[in-house]
Amino acid sequence: MSIRIILGEGLERRFRELAMRRFGYGKGALSKAAAEAITNWLQQSQASEKIEFVGDPVEAILGLLSDVDVDSVELQHRAVEMWRLKVLRDASNRH
Repeated sequence: MSIRIILGEGLERRFRELAMRRFGYGKGALSKAAAEAITNWLQQSQASEKIEFVGDPVEAILGLLSDVDVDSVELQHRAVEMWRLKVLRDASNRH
């Protein structure tokens, strides 16, 4: 598969020079460098994408909790117990 791109003269020259220094002066050096550059760009772009919530977050949380028949104090106790079990499990896996 191929992609045709147009780069400014200075950027193209710098890209070619670095690609050939890194991947050699043979056939495929530019393709390897371009694939690496695009892969890095995709990883950085995906990492920096923000997931934005549209709507009222309080209403969303209330909606998620609407089927829960436990009060907030009981939820806190359960959360602490879950945390304790996780810590104990993680600690026992380390030894």
